[in-house]
Amino acid sequence: MTSPLLQVRDLHKHFPVGSKGLFGRPAQMLRAVDGISFDVHPGETLGLVGESGCGKSTCARTIVGLHEPTAGTVMYEGAEISGLSRKERAPYRRKIQMIFQDPYASLDPRQTVASILAEPLKIHYLAKPRERRLHAMQLLDAVGLNPRHIHRFPHEFSGGQRQRIGVARALAMEPDLIICDEPVSALDVSIQAQVVNLLEELQERFGLSYLFIAHDLAVVRHICDRIAVMYLGKIVEIAERDELFENPQHPYTRALLSAVPHPDPKIERTRERIVLEGDVPSPLDPPSGCRFHPRCVERGRVTGDRCVHEEPALGARSACHLPESADAPSPAAHT
Repeated sequence: MTSPLLQVRDLHKHFPVGSKGLFGRPAQMLRAVDGISFDVHPGETLGLVGESGCGKSTCARTIVGLHEPTAGTVMYEGAEISGLSRKERAPYRRKIQMIFQDPYASLDPRQTVASILAEPLKIHYLAKPRERRLHAMQLLDAVGLNPRHIHRFPHEFSGGQRQRIGVARALAMEPDLIICDEPVSALDVSIQAQVVNLLEELQERFGLSYLFIAHDLAVVRHICDRIAVMYLGKIVEIAERDELFENPQHPYTRALLSAVPHPDPKIERTRERIVLEGDVPSPLDPPSGCRFHPRCVERGRVTGDRCVHEEPALGARSACHLPESADAPSPAAHT
């Protein structure tokens, strides 16, 4: 196994909420990301899945520097980048790019496609003005758009075409790692497949690594090599794609997979569905012990009150007190 391209260790991101009280302290802290660790290797696609609000997008934005981490470290090729100044971080910004979820909000409506794609080159002083236009046309061609449409504005494109422009913008810096923050969730199903296939083609062509954030497990199963499952700011399971789908260890992962519809109507009618009771707890006041214990259907199988009072560590596969799930902590959880 090659050395990791990206290493995230014990990453926390908390947001102050409410009016500040005595000594200027915030009333509460929202624990969006609360201590997660994982690696992304060269050429790999790591999926990050979970319910809306579990902290996936906050994790992505903290990695690329849009949020400052509350605690923990982010390392790129062995160098810590989480504590760098804006100027010191500039070379790493070229190597780590991001594709955003909403193709309608992520592109400036006042700029032409030529300007959008040339702007990163201009900021990093990578090309002369004449060369920028040629490079922008090459980027459009690489993502399957007509280079002659370079002077059009975003509103002149469909949603799928806009997301292709977003992909082209991410490619402009010739990055090694692209963080895809739910890049197909806002698109029609038929367009989703086209964009996912495009991402796979670009990965093979340019040797890219992806951190692929999504809630659609069918898409994740198609494109990812490994999958990390998040719940309420924590990673509860991380495993190879086929291992996770065929033998999920954590009760939350099993519940997620049981909600995926099966294409065969006979199997769909007879398969067991795990229905979770209650609502997702608030990240303002997360449960003690295991974050999932208030909704866990298998909590009664654990002796005593460990689930309530003791937070399970992420072992070789999952973070759970169940005998068959709770493995001793191992570096294999991050490789």
